[in-house]
Amino acid sequence: MTLRKAIPNTITSLNLLCGVLGVMFTFNGRPDIAFCMMLAAAVFDFLDGLAARALDAYSDIGKELDSLCDVVSFGVLPALMLYRTMVDLSGAGIFCCLPLILAVFSALRLAKFNVDERQHGSFLGLPTPASAMICGALCCFVFMEPSSAPARWCAAVWVLPLLACVLSVLLVCEIPMFAMKFGKGIETDRRTRAKRIAFLTVAVIGTVVTIALSQHWSLAVLLAFLGYVLVNLA
Repeated sequence: MTLRKAIPNTITSLNLLCGVLGVMFTFNGRPDIAFCMMLAAAVFDFLDGLAARALDAYSDIGKELDSLCDVVSFGVLPALMLYRTMVDLSGAGIFCCLPLILAVFSALRLAKFNVDERQHGSFLGLPTPASAMICGALCCFVFMEPSSAPARWCAAVWVLPLLACVLSVLLVCEIPMFAMKFGKGIETDRRTRAKRIAFLTVAVIGTVVTIALSQHWSLAVLLAFLGYVLVNLA
């Protein structure tokens, strides 16, 4: 492997490292830091593709490595964060294991993406990073704002398992969802452009609401990605 092709793979490996660190902080009872690791993993996940395009350094190994890293950072990590949040809120029990199905469906989603030739400019089903951001932001916000309404809702034993089930279905469904990319094809049609604008509008509104209410910044991330799902389902 040439140095040019090794650069994107190195960046991809940093995605995995952040995911593993996120798992470690989750078990240490610090979902806030775990969420920061998830965000860092998402940055590296974006940069590896950018580097591969800039250097023309695509490889089969890089494609497989990217999916393997994403399983940890955007599948296992958010599932464990939901599990740990349930344990902290309602005590250990069999129901606390239910959110772990998210890791399984995230892996299925990534495997499906690798073999589906239709998903170049847009997605069929919820992308794993978006699913992970919803879970990670929610767990972080509940930890940082324990007296908030979302924290009280999540204390109910059925809420987080239900969230995991809904996200799992969305991950493997055939619903078209836009990617924040530009190019030829379905991703450039008028309807998709309108959805992108709506998503950005929701993200801005969520940020303003978060600041106005003096809430932790993770609420803005949560609202943005919930908006992404709702805009695509509309």
